[in-house]
Amino acid sequence: MAYVATRGGERAIDQSERLYRAELGRIDAARVAEIRHALPMLIDRVMGEASLYEPDLAALALAQAGGDLYEAVLLLRAWRTTQPRLTIAEPVLQEQLFTLRRISAAFKDIPGGQILGPSLDYAHRLLATGVLQGRPYVPAPVEPAATPAPARQPSLAAWQKAQGLVADPARADVAPDDIPDLTREPLLFPAARAHTLQSLARADTGGMLALGYSAMRGYGNAHPTVNELRLAEADVRVRHPRGTVFSAGRVKVSQAEVTSKGKSGLLELGFCATLGWNEVKVISGATLDLNAPGAAKGSPVEEEFFLYHTEPVEASGFCIHFKLPHYVTFQSSLDALRGAKAAPAPHELEKVPA
Repeated sequence: MAYVATRGGERAIDQSERLYRAELGRIDAARVAEIRHALPMLIDRVMGEASLYEPDLAALALAQAGGDLYEAVLLLRAWRTTQPRLTIAEPVLQEQLFTLRRISAAFKDIPGGQILGPSLDYAHRLLATGVLQGRPYVPAPVEPAATPAPARQPSLAAWQKAQGLVADPARADVAPDDIPDLTREPLLFPAARAHTLQSLARADTGGMLALGYSAMRGYGNAHPTVNELRLAEADVRVRHPRGTVFSAGRVKVSQAEVTSKGKSGLLELGFCATLGWNEVKVISGATLDLNAPGAAKGSPVEEEFFLYHTEPVEASGFCIHFKLPHYVTFQSSLDALRGAKAAPAPHELEKVPA
């Protein structure tokens, strides 16, 4: 692909950026804090797609990008690459999660019970227009339950395996240094299971929703039922050089398992998890994971198709690069078009005397 080098436009480029920054206005710590507290779901989405859990930096990226989600993700990913890797955390098991929401659409009475937690799923979508007339919206206080739900809940899939409903593949332990890392290694196909789950964890939410929705509407080979959806906080447990394992803090995580009856007569599971709370993303991702085996080449649910086309930074970057000067390639197309128009048509060649 050919480009024309930009010359003599340094001042114009500088002023263009200044104009953009002027539209955003001053950015200070108070503005960043307000974004963090006012837009927690958006903060979670940025952190998940950037593969970095840091709410303050995610809020700063959104402020600096003026709310442009793809620009904010790019800023946070770029900053992430400058940081050293200190250690690898211990594995996080479902039954160890501090669970705030856990529901199943497949089973009513699940071990541990259904926990609705924070959700708008059952609310009327009414715009609080009174806020614009000076009447603040003050949410009603939460009434504590007489008996709080247990903070830690068992794995529903483990219960299903014990019932003989789901295949129980052998678990292979992997040394921390042998865990593949998509942020440091290229995505190759057929993709390793770890790479697939890592790609889904940081994929674009909108892209995953579009392709997951296509699978739900019949372009996939399995219709999903939500087996378990969980919003939780996970302890980041790391090992000190002296050998002691301790918690360095908690991060918000989402996970979803969807299920469908497989050809073997057992239930098949699709899985997706991500940093932050993002139910649409993990349900869509789990649906794609469920449909990937046996998908037709080039279909929306083929692994190579959805992993490539839901990568937010590469996809947005490729789209935006079309704004750059393409004068050389476009002129070559015009030259070919003009040449074709100037050449005589085949029926006119027959009229030329020998």
